[in-house]
Amino acid sequence: MWAYESVFYQIYPLGFCGAPFENDGELNRRILKVEEWIPHIKELGCNAIYFSPLFESDTHGYNTRDYQKLDCRLGTNEDFKQVVDKLHAEGIKLVLDGVFNHVGRGFFGFQDVLKNREASEYRDWFHINFGGNSHYNDGLYYEGWEGNYDLVKLNLRHEPVIQYLFESVDMWIREFDIDGLRLDVAYCLDHDFVRRLRQFVDSKKQDFFLVGEMLHGDYKVLVNDDMLHSATNYECYKGLHSSFNSMNMFEIVHSLMRQFGPEYWTLYKGKHLLSFVDNHDVSRIASVLQKPEHLPLIYAMCFGMPGIPCVYYGSEWGVKGDKHNGDPSLRLSYEKPEWNQLTDFIAKLSKAKKDSKALNYGDFRSVLLTNKQCIFERKTEGERVLVAINADGEDYYAHFNAECGRAVDLITGEDHDFGGGSKIPPYTARFWKCER
Repeated sequence: MWAYESVFYQIYPLGFCGAPFENDGELNRRILKVEEWIPHIKELGCNAIYFSPLFESDTHGYNTRDYQKLDCRLGTNEDFKQVVDKLHAEGIKLVLDGVFNHVGRGFFGFQDVLKNREASEYRDWFHINFGGNSHYNDGLYYEGWEGNYDLVKLNLRHEPVIQYLFESVDMWIREFDIDGLRLDVAYCLDHDFVRRLRQFVDSKKQDFFLVGEMLHGDYKVLVNDDMLHSATNYECYKGLHSSFNSMNMFEIVHSLMRQFGPEYWTLYKGKHLLSFVDNHDVSRIASVLQKPEHLPLIYAMCFGMPGIPCVYYGSEWGVKGDKHNGDPSLRLSYEKPEWNQLTDFIAKLSKAKKDSKALNYGDFRSVLLTNKQCIFERKTEGERVLVAINADGEDYYAHFNAECGRAVDLITGEDHDFGGGSKIPPYTARFWKCER
C-alpha cells in the first residue's frame, strides 16, 4: 500500500485559501492556490496530501450541501481537476475528506424535508420525528451529530443514502482519480456501511486508501482487512506532547509498546496508523510545547515511531494557534510558505522515512528509556534503525548494547561508532541505521 510509505501534508482548503466562513454563493477559484505550493510540498518531502472538506457546504466544510460539487468559495470541479492533475504529475497522491455521518441544513435532501415534510421522498434519509421540534423551530425533530443541530445525521441504513454516497465517491474516483478518503468521525459510522464502502472502493481502484478519524477506543474495531486501512492515532498524539512537556518519555514509549511492541498482546502490530503532532482540530504544536527546543524532537519522534506521519500546513515552519481562540485561528491562510531550520529538519525526516524499509514497516522495541531520553528500535528483514531522542539540555551518554559496531545517521548522513558509548547532544534526535 502506497500510503504506508508516504509522508502526508494536510491542507484545510477553506482556511488555506482564505475563503469566507459563510458560504456566500460567490464563485472564486481559490483552490488554484494549491498549485503555487506544490514546489514547497515536494521540497518538504511530502508525497501525499490530505485535503480537509472541499465539497459544497454551509460554512466550515463539515456541513455538506452537495457531495458531487467543489465548494463555490474554492472554485469549480474543473479548477480542482486542474489541481489534481498537477499534483499527480508531480507524484503526489491525494486523499479527500469524506463526511458521511452527517450533512448541513443546506443539504438538498434536508431542505426538501423541511419544505414537504411527510411527503418528502428524502424523509427516510434522516432520523426525523415529525411530532417534535428542533432548535431551529422547524416544526419537526431530527438527530444532529453529538447535539450539533447544524449537522443533520444521515441514515446510513437507508439504501438510497448509501447509493447516493457511493455514486459521489465513484464520481471523484472516475473523474478525478483520487487516491483515498479520510472518513470524518469514523467512530460514529455504521459498521456495515464501512464494510460496504471498503468493498466498493476496492472494486473501483486498486490500493484506494481509507483512513478513519478515531478519537478513542480500540482502533481494530474499524482498522482491519474488511474495513479501514488506517485510523488517526490520537492516543499517541496526546502522548507525544505530554511526554515532552512533562519530561516523561515513559508516557509515549508506554503507548508505543502497548500499540506496537514485541509482546503477544500488542494491539496494533503490523497496522499503519496516521501519526501527527497537530491538525485542524487541535492547537498548533508550537503553541502546545513549553520548550521551543522540543519542536524538532517531537517531529523526530512522530516520524520515527510506527505509522504514517502527517504534517499540518504552516506547522512545518512553527506557526502558532490556540484552540481556545476558536477553530478559525487554527485554519488561517498564509500568503506563501516559509522555510527555516524546522522546515529543513522535517524535510530530512521525510527523506529518511520514505527511504527506510525499517521506518515504514519495521517492528518496534524499546532499547533505552529514562525520563528525558529514549532509544527505540525499528527493525525489519535486512534493515535496523535506532531512533534516539535526548529531550534534555545537557549531553547524554547512552550505554547500551547496540548489537552493531557502526551506523550512519539517516538525518545528518554522519557515521557513528557505538564503541565506548554514544553521546547524544542536548535537544537532539538521531536515526542510526546500523551496519552489519
